[in-house]
This record gives sequence, structure tokens and C-alpha cells, in this order.
Amino acid sequence: MAAADELIERITQRLLPAPEPTDKPDSYTPDWMPEGGFDRPPRDAAVLIALVRRGEELSVLYTERSPELRSHSGQIAFPGGKLDAGDSGPGAAALREAWEEVALDPADARILGYMPAYFTGTNYLITPVVAVVTPHRQFVGNPGEVKSVFEVPLPMLMREESFGTFHIRRKNLEGTSWQIEHEGLVIWGITANLTRRFYELVLKDEIPW
Repeated sequence: MAAADELIERITQRLLPAPEPTDKPDSYTPDWMPEGGFDRPPRDAAVLIALVRRGEELSVLYTERSPELRSHSGQIAFPGGKLDAGDSGPGAAALREAWEEVALDPADARILGYMPAYFTGTNYLITPVVAVVTPHRQFVGNPGEVKSVFEVPLPMLMREESFGTFHIRRKNLEGTSWQIEHEGLVIWGITANLTRRFYELVLKDEIPW
């Protein structure tokens, strides 16, 4: 078995085979809590952690969001967004969003499994969907949403020294997130935190959930 196949098998075995139920949000702790709490239940969302495979090389797909967007403008993100009424679940939502954002053909993706939901301080419950992608076409960013599309080699993300600390300040609240620097771009916040969770998933001897 090739090294890439072995790693993909290891990742698959450590993922949840089905999305974690998100109908009991009280069982989750948000990554930060706005002053006064939330005035409504969280919205369900999904992101695609795409392991792009070219031969024996694996990389992770990211987007740089358009500076024209109203929320999270200019930040680095995984393809993803809110679940629509027509989505059959987080997997379908993540693949739909990836197609809309970067022209990732769903036929090129094979979902390996799911990571536990992540509760954000912006009141979303995000299900990370992990898939291996063998692209047969170039990724192209939707200019209305995406400024650029790039990949980070998986070996870089599997090194402890690739992770630093990012300091966040929101009005009267302060906190930290993980941070990853790549070719002049800074990945921080939710995206860096989910990348860190993925790193721990792959390398730790014990499954972290």
C-alpha cells in the first residue's frame, strides 16, 4: 500500500462515520462567548477539509475570502457555509459550497468521514467534512466570494512548529486562536483551530473524541 493510501486509511479510521447530531447545542461550548450570550439557537453549517491528492502528494485546500464580503472579509477559510433546506446533510452542503466557491467537482471528491461539530462565537455549529479529492480540473475561485484559492502541503500541517498563537480582540473580549503562516498568508481563527484539530486527529495515538 502506498504511503498516501496508508495515511488516508488512518485518517478514515479516526473520523466519525456519520455527522454528529447538532440538535442539542447546549452540549457544546463555543470557542468564545459574546457579551450577553446568544439570542437564538445556532445555525448549522459545514466546511470541507479537502485533502487534494496528486499522485503520492497530499495538500489541504483553502480559500482567501473576498475583501468585499460583509462577514469575515479577507480571511482564510475552508470552502463551506450554512446548510440549505435542499441539502441532505453536512456532506452535501460542504460539497455544494465547494463547487460554488472554487469549482471543485463533487465527482472528484470521496468523503472519508466527519469531525465533531465546532461551536463558534458567531453562533454557528460547524461540521467539518473530510474528503480526499483527485481533481480533474483546476480550482477557480468565484470572484463574488473568493479572492484566491491555494493549497498547503499536508506535511507542513503535520508539524508542531507550523502552529503559532494568534491574539484576537473583539470589542471588550480578548482571546487566542491557533495560527499558521504560509507564503505570506496568515490562517487564524476558526480555520486554524479546525486545522489544529485535524493535525491532532492524524498524529495522536488516541482518537481525540
